[in-house]
Amino acid sequence: MKLIIGNKNYSSWSMRPWVMMKHAGIPFEEVMVPLREPDTSRRIHEHSPSSKVPCLVTNEGQAVWESLAILETLAERYPQKALWPSDAAARAHARSVSSEMHAGFGPLRAQMSMNIRARWPGRGATPDALADVARVDEIWGDCLKRYGGPFLFGEMLTIADAMYAPVVMRFVTYAPAVSDASRGYIEHMLAVPAMREWIDGAAAETLIAELEDPA
Repeated sequence: MKLIIGNKNYSSWSMRPWVMMKHAGIPFEEVMVPLREPDTSRRIHEHSPSSKVPCLVTNEGQAVWESLAILETLAERYPQKALWPSDAAARAHARSVSSEMHAGFGPLRAQMSMNIRARWPGRGATPDALADVARVDEIWGDCLKRYGGPFLFGEMLTIADAMYAPVVMRFVTYAPAVSDASRGYIEHMLAVPAMREWIDGAAAETLIAELEDPA
């Protein structure tokens, strides 16, 4: 399979399926298309009808776009990898918080866009963005308490963790105030080898962009 992604420093949507696939040991070819280039949309459109990243191209040549759709497709194709929690109630909960991440948190995305190399404590701390931070903190705290950690749904990293992986990086960059439980979760996620590999890849990139990525 091929996974079409954007720059690792900026493309939060690309990070989600990439981290999950790396962590789960699902083989794929990475195809990185640099963002904000004159031919970016054209090059992505060669793989994805939406002209946006990420896009998974299956072994059969089918394009699957949108991070959550890609992750759901992988869960179906690799049931042995247990990408969702095995318990039905926990699985429904994980799908709920993952969908909330996919569909919401607009102010957080806009005011604290992902820039892994940067360190800007306090920047972007508008009331709406901080309300989103508080909601994320609530979700993480509830999941960690309910399922015992160290990941959101227990001992296994799941799609829910992958969906919130870029938020972990945002919280490192902008350092908003969060609970002790969330700080512990951030530290645990940063130690995951797939996360470290993505972070190292972002550090090695040379593209420099302004705070304009709403993803």
